[in-house]
Parts: sequence; structure tokens; C-alpha cells
Amino acid sequence: MKRWWTMKDYYKINEIARLYGIGADSLRYYERLGLLSPRRDVNGYRLYSLKDMYKLTVIRGLRTLDFSMEQIREFLEGQCVDNTLGQLRREQDILEEKLRELKRRKGLIAKRIAGLEEAKKIEAGEITLKEMPERRCVCLEQYITRDEEMDFVIKKLHKKHADRIQDLGTQKIGAFFSDEVIRKGVANSYDSVFFILEGRREECDFVLPEGTYASCFYRGSYEQNAEQVRRVLDYLENEGLSAFGGAFELYRIDNRDTIRGEEFLTEIQIPVKMPAQQKVSGFRY
Repeated sequence: MKRWWTMKDYYKINEIARLYGIGADSLRYYERLGLLSPRRDVNGYRLYSLKDMYKLTVIRGLRTLDFSMEQIREFLEGQCVDNTLGQLRREQDILEEKLRELKRRKGLIAKRIAGLEEAKKIEAGEITLKEMPERRCVCLEQYITRDEEMDFVIKKLHKKHADRIQDLGTQKIGAFFSDEVIRKGVANSYDSVFFILEGRREECDFVLPEGTYASCFYRGSYEQNAEQVRRVLDYLENEGLSAFGGAFELYRIDNRDTIRGEEFLTEIQIPVKMPAQQKVSGFRY
């Protein structure tokens, strides 16, 4: 036997809440904004008309499109086909921009995953000579001796160039060692922090020149960096080669990726003056 549902002129707030699957608080909120105007019965209870139900259907539909409450108000007050088309086209443009941003973020995440997977496979401790392209950098000069100071300076540098460096997680970060590391063997002492920029024509503070660099990766605490720098310099001396620029380190795995200090992976690089007849391309020693 079929049961026919009789349409009423007015519905109570709990009936509307059940029908639309929303809370009574949301209905009261829409009322405070002037989007719904339920009448009151003799006991002061809200009664929603069929017109209120129509408006609520529109509100719920526009909210799924991320319309703001102000946009919904304007839409309801001036609703017509042309206004509907205009508003939908504006929202379409917004969604397309969001899709572009999501695609960009997806690319950054993929890049970070690839970088970490590659870094996990690197064998630490070996010294290599490798050819590096020109790298344009921005920097902040400041004497640093503590990890907390390093994090603070990195944040300052990022803020200074936030318009160009949107994602710090994938940013290539490095720091130049101070003379105390080179001459006195004092670990964890730096003169400046720098970011390597992606574009080859971007404005920069300095350039790491194209050429041969001695490279050595180490894992774990930065307290060992003075020892690792000395290892590389001793190697160059034993091979009859000489450095012609400052030593620096690059952070491949750091506190952006892990809280476990033993998982840190850092690369020391020192530019090398090669004999004119000798050309190195990824040769391992």
C-alpha cells in the first residue's frame, strides 16, 4: 500500500535539519546572515516555508562550489540567468587557478620524494670530483655557531625572498664555513647561508661558478663537519690539487625531513683548481 507524503506550507527546524542533513546551528547561522527568514509560531518556534527550502537548496549547492556567504547573499538578492552565468564563470576561473596550484604542488611533492629517495642511496664518506654547472644564489651573511641560529637565519632569508621561493621544503640550502672551521678545526661555524635558485637568469647575490668541485657526503651530526672539511683538503693536497674558493655544505636531508640527527645527510663542496689538461666528470676516488 502506497503512502502519500502531504506537502506542508511550513516545517519546523528539526524537520528541515533532518531533510537536508545539516545541523540546526547552521540554519540559525543562515538566519543571522539574512539568507533565510523563517516565521515564528505562537510559541516562538521557527517555521520554514517552501521559499526558505528553495533558498536553502541554493545555499547548499553554492557552498559546494566554495561560494562565500557574501557571494551567496548577492546571488540570492539578484538572481537571474545572466547573474547565474556570470557567477558560475567566475567560480570556474577560481577553480582552474586552484587546479593549476594543485598541479604545481604535486610537482613539488614529486620532486621532494625523488630527492629523498636519491639521498637515501648516497654512500657517505667517499670523496669525489665532479663538474658542476653555474649556480645562482641569494645569501644572508651572518656569523652562526648554533643550529638554532642557522634555522633563524634560513627563515630570515626565506622571508626576504618569499616571492621567489614559495616552498622551503624543496629549496636547495647551503652555508659557507667560517675561517674557524678551515684554520682551527672548530665545527659548526658559518659565515653565511645561501639558497640556490632554479632559474639561470634570476637576479642573485653571487654565483657559484661552473667548474670542478671536490665533494664529500657525511651522515649525522654537524659537529663532524670540520673533520670532514679537513679530510677533503688533505685529499686535494695529496693529489697535488688546490682549492680556489670557500668551502661550503649543502643540506640534502635535514630537519625539514627528519627529527633523527643520525639520518641527516650533508654534502661538503670545495671548488678545485684543475690542471689545464685535466678534465673531470664524475670521477670517484
